[in-house]
Amino acid sequence: MPTPSHTANPRVLALDTLIGIGKGRYGNIAVDTVLRRSNLSEPDRHLFTALVYGVLERLTTLDYLISRFSARPMDELEEKVVWALRLGLYQLIYMDRIPDHAAVGETVSLLPKKTAGFANAIMRAYLRFEASLGKDAPRENLLLTPTQWVARFPDLAQNPTYTPEAVAYGVPTSMWEIFKQAMGQDTAMSVLSAFGQKPDTTLRCNTLRTTPDALQSAICDTGLQAETGRYLDTALRLTQGSVTALPGFDTGDFFVQDEASQLCVKILDAQPHHTVIDTCACPGSKSFGMAISMENQGKLYAFDLHQSKLSLIDSGAARLGISIIQTEQRDARSPHPDLIGQADRVLCDVPCSGLGVIAKKPEIRHKDMSESQRLPAIQAAILEASATYVKAGGVLVYSTCTLLPEENQNVVTAFLASHPEFEPYDFALPSQDGQATPIISQQGMITLRPDLHHTDGFFIARLRRKV
Repeated sequence: MPTPSHTANPRVLALDTLIGIGKGRYGNIAVDTVLRRSNLSEPDRHLFTALVYGVLERLTTLDYLISRFSARPMDELEEKVVWALRLGLYQLIYMDRIPDHAAVGETVSLLPKKTAGFANAIMRAYLRFEASLGKDAPRENLLLTPTQWVARFPDLAQNPTYTPEAVAYGVPTSMWEIFKQAMGQDTAMSVLSAFGQKPDTTLRCNTLRTTPDALQSAICDTGLQAETGRYLDTALRLTQGSVTALPGFDTGDFFVQDEASQLCVKILDAQPHHTVIDTCACPGSKSFGMAISMENQGKLYAFDLHQSKLSLIDSGAARLGISIIQTEQRDARSPHPDLIGQADRVLCDVPCSGLGVIAKKPEIRHKDMSESQRLPAIQAAILEASATYVKAGGVLVYSTCTLLPEENQNVVTAFLASHPEFEPYDFALPSQDGQATPIISQQGMITLRPDLHHTDGFFIARLRRKV
């Protein structure tokens, strides 16, 4: 991690953090660690965060531009030089409030003299090219379409490493091919374009402590804007502001939960006095939501494979005033023998490739998807085990935060084919704001998309055990 002497310079912190992420660190953990340990001012905290996440989001685009303007292949460049160039070009292209001279000068200052001149030359070459386009040409921060990228850089049409779509949407060509195969070219372009938009922070109102109207008023009284969710009145969307600084955080009036995740809880429909099981519970937001829906009455078992993570649920429940959650370490593929056939509601939110949350975790764009090939078998095993908990007439929800059919519809369809005692249980929810697409399941299943539903990418399947 960066040393204390670096804590006054957000660009140095960003460079060191990105190098660490490039070596395998998780982006959100790396960023949170720096913010906790540094003494950055509030503006510099925002700059640091924007730089790290922005570079990760546009990594493919930036790498194409480096390769375009460098006479030396990227694999021959020093690691620090590559990351510094990514930082510098990101500021030039995507951060309007940073003057070009400052972006170049600050980037050059990050490097020793032997490589600073090379970085300066690459950035100046980009600026000269941009100037040659004329004053009316849009900068890349307008998120050019693939067609516009080819018009600007004709070599992209035949480039074996970088396709126009990969450069336009900031994903590796291999990831673009995965999305295109999963949903077709037009839908893939629409989804990836939506992932390029900054997502809102969404809160779930804790109705054990307050009301949505009271929470919204308290937040708006601080000068921040909080809008009601697109589907749920318990959801509040924020476009700015630190969550921990909001009124009601310390008293447990809310917790952070995307509306897709809230919808998953809503569709499960846990009621007071139910017995509910969350088979893959950590970090706990769905367990919290279900407990609130149950009005903190009944039994809620929160299981997770990792014992070390269960403390997050215990501490979160205490902050929210929830007392019905019982946590226990358990492999979701091995059901608790004492709870077989005992549950009114079961949620299995299974481990997945995470391709629906790219907007919030940009490093997923560069994930090695070969590691995800084993997931469908694990997901199917978890679904099989989770189903044993469901009593006659009870409800089972299977969910993921990915968009791939092999982890979603295919798993559920195969389960239903071998389990005639379960049936699809359809659901529908209208849009409250008139902008998002209404939620209407087909055969008990729906895939939520950022471009249609304005949520994380998310899959929900609701099944019912026949009486």
